[in-house]
Amino acid sequence: MSTEYAVYKGEDLIVIGTKEECAEKMRVQPEYIYWLTMPTAKRRLASRKNPDKCTVAIKLGEG
Repeated sequence: MSTEYAVYKGEDLIVIGTKEECAEKMRVQPEYIYWLTMPTAKRRLASRKNPDKCTVAIKLGEG
C-alpha cells in the first residue's frame, strides 16, 4: 500500500493521491512531492515573500 498525499497551492487543493499520481498530474518528479512534506521544504517555503501562495504537500497516511 502507498502513502497518500494532498497537494495545495495556497488554499486551493490541486490533487490527492500517491506521490506518483500527484507528480503525474503536476508534471514533476515523485521525489518533489515527497520533498514538499519534509521540514526543510517547510522552512524554505515559510521564508518566502508570500508563503501563503506556495505549493505544499501533506502526507495523509497509508492508502
